[in-house]
Formats: sequence, structure tokens, C-alpha cells
Amino acid sequence: MKQENGNIIELSHLTKRFGETKALDDFSLSVREGELFGLLGPNGAGKTTAIFAMLGLYPIDEGEMRLFGRRMPEDAAYIKARVGIVPQQISVYEDLTVRENIAFFGQLYGLSKEEARHQADAALAFVQLSEQEKKFPRQLSGGMMRRLNIACGIVHRPKLIFMDEPTVAIDPQSRNTILENIRQLNRDGATIIYTSHYMEEVELLCHRVAIMDTGRVIAEGTPDELKELVTTVESLRIHAPRIGQATIGQIGALSFVQNVRVEGEEICADIQKGASVMPVLELLQEDHVAFTTVSLERPTLNSVFLTLTGKALRE
Repeated sequence: MKQENGNIIELSHLTKRFGETKALDDFSLSVREGELFGLLGPNGAGKTTAIFAMLGLYPIDEGEMRLFGRRMPEDAAYIKARVGIVPQQISVYEDLTVRENIAFFGQLYGLSKEEARHQADAALAFVQLSEQEKKFPRQLSGGMMRRLNIACGIVHRPKLIFMDEPTVAIDPQSRNTILENIRQLNRDGATIIYTSHYMEEVELLCHRVAIMDTGRVIAEGTPDELKELVTTVESLRIHAPRIGQATIGQIGALSFVQNVRVEGEEICADIQKGASVMPVLELLQEDHVAFTTVSLERPTLNSVFLTLTGKALRE
């Protein structure tokens, strides 16, 4: 259903308190119909509270929420029938087969028994689990379980889907399959709110991204627009497989280094644009750390996140 202003989600000045703590603090957000939208933030930023509020699971203290042009909670039944949820935790029933799980969730979302059975066929085919339909969840691999989790959340063909860490702790092949599933859902017309600790996924998938901290949006835009916010920073990457924590600490203490971290066999540091990298290389040589390639790159979305929040996404 096309919204008059093109927005499928409109949140205005939301406040949600838990005792003395403001989990949402004057939180506003708009998501356009058809977007694949990334919602990022460190632990405690308010992401989960915002999503639970949109799902009608948390009453808000102040502000207004509209989904599909309807007010929440006044039109909660209408909204919930058009929303799908793929939670981070696997939420299936061990004593039901793969097919039975999907059909059961279809009925929970309001489909008739016959509709749920029919839609289960389509969901099974979509996540490539048709050959596993008679198995029980305990017989599936981790990647298959994740795909089953997705099938249960989309069986009723929702127009708005919340996906929370759908690729966590799975093998690369299953991850690629799930990412392509997500792209296809979006191409088929679903608006998707996507949270992940894998920043490269967000860069690959999302049209726009909002970064949250302390209960409010602190930056919003396309990945490229967000990178422009930290044009004074460059990303230094050095392949150094055997670097120790002491050396990492010394590099992080350099005045022109803002953040330093290890990604695989590479040390990555966000440094002031134009700064010489020689002090970093000299530290590596003094500590007898072997290194090969050295490169300076445009800031990544991860660099933007670290610069704006001062926190790592995986904290």
C-alpha cells in the first residue's frame, strides 16, 4: 500500500522511560516504502526499544508512531498483520517439523489453516528448505535454522519486515544465501529494517542507515553520505598477522590515531587525514612485527560509527 508521503514508518519525538532511564529520548525516524534501512547503535543505544515500540510491545510515554499511515497503538491489529519479525534468537518449536513450524507461524499472523499451508510451500522454496520440510529443527545445520527463522517471519508476505542479526554465527555460504534472500525480499516490494553487527553487510545491503546512541538518532543518510561526515579521517590498514596487544596499545596512543582495531590478520586504524604513517611503521619495526601491505583508504562505515559514538559496534 502506497503511503501519501512515501513513508511506511514515521516516528515523531518518542520518549520511553524505564524508571529514571530514558531508553528513547526525543527519538524521530522516517523510513520510506521500499527501503532496506539499517538501524545501528552500540549496546544500550535504544535500538531494541525502538523496534519493540513499533511492534506495539512497549507503550511509549511521549510522541507519535505511524506505520502504513496508521497510528500505533490505535490501529495495532491492522499494522501487526502487515509486519514480519525475524528475531536474533532462533524462535521455532522443536517438536514441529520445518513445514509445520512455518505453517504454524502463518496462522499466528492471521492466515487461515489452508492459506498457511499454501504459503508455507512458497516460504520453503524461497529459503531453499523444501527438501528439509519433514525434518525437525534439531536435524538442521545452523545456516538452515537461520533460514527457517526467516521463513517463519515472512510466511504471511509482510510489507514491513524487522530483521535483527539474521546472519549471526553462521558459515559464509549460508550467510551469502541469506543476504541474497534479503535482497530478493526487498526487490519483491518489502520494506526491511535491518540491524547487524557486521558493518560490511550494512554497507552492501542498505539504501540508508541511521546511527543511534543514548536513545536518539545521531546521524542518518546513505552509507556514502555518512562517510562524508568524517572526511578528516582516513583508514590505515596494515597486514601484520603476528601483532601483539602491547604494540596495538602503542599505536592507539599516537596523537593522530583515533581508533585502532584488529580485523583478521590486519591492523586497522582511523587516522587524521594527511598525517604521516611513518610513526606507526616505526613502532612495528621497533617491536619486530613483520608486516607486508600498507594502504590508506576512504573511511568505512565502521570508521563513521566509531568516530560518532566512540564505541565499537560489537561491544
